[in-house]
Amino acid sequence: MNDSSQLDNCDAHTPPKSRTVLLVGYSLLMPLGVILNGVSLVVFLRWLRPLTVVSTFLCNLALSDLLFSLSLPLRIYYYANNHWPFGAFLCRLSGSIFHINMYGSCLFLFCINVDRYLAIVHPLRFRHLRRRKVARLTCLCVWLIIVSGSVPAALVHNSKDCMDGDERVPRCFEGLSSWNTYLLPLLFVAEVIGFLLPLGAVLYGSCHVFWELCRASEGGAQRHKVTIRLLSLNLVIFLFCFVPYNATLVAYGLLRAEFVPDWWDSKPILKRILSVTVLLASTNCALDPLVYYFSTEGFRSKLSHIVRSSRNSEKNGKSSKNFEATETKASRTSVTSNTEKSETQNALLHVRTGQSKGKEKRRKMEESEI
Repeated sequence: MNDSSQLDNCDAHTPPKSRTVLLVGYSLLMPLGVILNGVSLVVFLRWLRPLTVVSTFLCNLALSDLLFSLSLPLRIYYYANNHWPFGAFLCRLSGSIFHINMYGSCLFLFCINVDRYLAIVHPLRFRHLRRRKVARLTCLCVWLIIVSGSVPAALVHNSKDCMDGDERVPRCFEGLSSWNTYLLPLLFVAEVIGFLLPLGAVLYGSCHVFWELCRASEGGAQRHKVTIRLLSLNLVIFLFCFVPYNATLVAYGLLRAEFVPDWWDSKPILKRILSVTVLLASTNCALDPLVYYFSTEGFRSKLSHIVRSSRNSEKNGKSSKNFEATETKASRTSVTSNTEKSETQNALLHVRTGQSKGKEKRRKMEESEI
């Protein structure tokens, strides 16, 4: 009874209006993230092999976003029903997947930015670092870092229960369960390695690349318009998705650990803002595919080619059915002339020729620089 009396009221955790916003937001993000990143992975792994250096980073970024999108039904159920029936393990796992996705996205976008910086600003000096093998090893290191970092995050991600009248309600996604002596240093390490370092590199690298492209001739700038789009989208994702959440998390952590005095009693307000900024950080799973499509010529061309090929195959299937119906009708009436036979053969030959040209075109499509 004493333990129950010490628990907060459920409305003090996430108010009903905030739960509605989170429910709608995650319900929209889940199908978008699964479909867009699933299609992106298929395109990367089936039609764009061997992957270039940038495509290797983008493929791993799509995998991270897909894993997080697949975990969103748990959050949707929680905010729809206002309780967590799945136990502490899944709560910790779902929270750690969020951190894997967020810091993984920051680090993979950081790798993409560094590669573009080396390619534009130092094209000869660091040419040996821009190889597929180095990119694969870098991705492996990123996965080791974010998975290792998610373990301590999972250990402190089990939120406390709350009281809904006289009923004790299990909760999740309501902030970290404890702010002891080692949690704040752990938070600062994660922020420096997973956020501040990538953000500083993206800002520094983007400024230098834009400066180099401005100094180039008009034709050179036109050739590098893909790089400009890529780095611009990286900046937008960082500023819109990651900066609000990480800034709020650091401020809230300093107050919860009593490292900074809370003169204005702002902890409850920051906690509510934190739940909204988590949603903003989660939108990267739907925004990252824009990086693949709008800033990668090879990906966009291949995806458009796949869509055209599927449409042509449907048309060819309808044409084949029409030919079969024509031949059946002719055999029943026994009035098929030599001219009709030659037209049918020419049409079939045209279909086969179109298919062979499509395969030849697919083989001849060259990947762009990124």
